[in-house]
Amino acid sequence: MSAGAAMPPPGPEGPAGVPGTVAWPVGPAESVAASRSWWDDEAAGYQAEHGAFLGDVDFVWCPERLREADAALLGPPAALVGARVLEVGCGAASCSRWLVDRGADAVGLDLSAGMLREARAADARSGVAVPLVQADASRLPFPDATFDLACSAFGAVPFVADTAALTAEVARVLRPGGRWVFAVNHPMRWIFPDDPGEDGLHVTQSYFDRSPYAEADDEGRITYVEHHRTLGDRVADVVGAGLVLEGLVEPEWPPDLDDVWGQWSPLRGALFPGTAIFRCRKPGPGPDDGWGPVAGAGRRP
Repeated sequence: MSAGAAMPPPGPEGPAGVPGTVAWPVGPAESVAASRSWWDDEAAGYQAEHGAFLGDVDFVWCPERLREADAALLGPPAALVGARVLEVGCGAASCSRWLVDRGADAVGLDLSAGMLREARAADARSGVAVPLVQADASRLPFPDATFDLACSAFGAVPFVADTAALTAEVARVLRPGGRWVFAVNHPMRWIFPDDPGEDGLHVTQSYFDRSPYAEADDEGRITYVEHHRTLGDRVADVVGAGLVLEGLVEPEWPPDLDDVWGQWSPLRGALFPGTAIFRCRKPGPGPDDGWGPVAGAGRRP
């Protein structure tokens, strides 16, 4: 997923109720099946459209172009050397490749075979290879306490029906003191249409409506799904898994960025956040890296 892309897809064009969308609940099994099929079909096109922005060996957290090289949300560079890292929903694994290039022992996990094929192609282009695993992020195929860090840049989390189960799984495979850092659509974006222009500035639905956005084919089979959670829901997932929320980053739109990515645009980015990045820690002994607010990622002085 993409259910792994290492960044969001263009996004749905309208709210539930428009042609092609459905207004009924979508459970975990349907979500997995839809995400695997959608990303398998769209992997090549997604990379053709967004690969240059993401790079083959780069760690871009979000459409606001916040890079791990600048933000250090996973910790200082020295802490990455030798660290076991799991990228959840790795897509073409550009983030994992960047981590390997910095000395980490990274593994990329994705639900989609199509996206993992794109990852192998990027391995060949870049000369930096990463181990890849195809699996559901809610059922991680790793023993307890395997990883020092886990991360996700718009991979898996928005596409999973049971995010509490996903978070519990990540917590399980983290070592004491390990971190889970993940970026998702900012929950407040749910109230607006997915439109980068003026129409995307008008509230059209409730922030508290947790009905998923889902598309179906003529037989009623779910073909695409995204699940909305409020900020409170995200925090509840973190706390419920026994993790500690260390910080929440809401990247600002850079003044020199003119690109439009689906619903993300300079117009909307100047007014309200599009991305929320949660930085969490599993209790236990671990390095104190003195992490604080990220320069340029939150409110400016």
